[in-house]
Amino acid sequence: MNVLIVHESLFGNTREVATAIAEGLRDRAQDGATEAADVRLVHVDDAPTTIGDDVDLLLVGGPTHAFSMTRPSTREDAQTKGATAAREGVREWIEAVTPRKGLPVVTFDTRIHVRMMPGSAAAAAAKALRHRGFDRVERGETFWVQDTAGPVVEGELDRARAWGATLATRVAHGVS
Repeated sequence: MNVLIVHESLFGNTREVATAIAEGLRDRAQDGATEAADVRLVHVDDAPTTIGDDVDLLLVGGPTHAFSMTRPSTREDAQTKGATAAREGVREWIEAVTPRKGLPVVTFDTRIHVRMMPGSAAAAAAKALRHRGFDRVERGETFWVQDTAGPVVEGELDRARAWGATLATRVAHGVS
């Protein structure tokens, strides 16, 4: 099983979650529950725009900013609050990536837990990927952070590992 995780992370929270998901995917394979997992974790700045035929599952994750995926203005605002500069975000990567029919794609995001706050980068990314031409897209999980700069809420990294393990089992059984 080959998995590519493309993520955008400005404060490091989404990278932590993506790393935990990768650990869950690998651990499930090491437990013998699924075939060995080759999991590549790539920041969106370095992500390929053509997804190789060797990839069995594509995960795409990013932070929720202003009710959706980041855009240049929200990334600039985040930089004024201490975020790492990024050349582009998931939004721009989706606009550039070549769709691959039949490839299972699952999105995830990180966001602050505010009651009645609408919007999700995962939902927006799933919609954009479908619009781009990917035909097997699923909106995945949201993982919570305490504040804009983090940290990740206690227990969320364990939940991300468990979700990764679940994804590994689903891919192994062709359910993705």
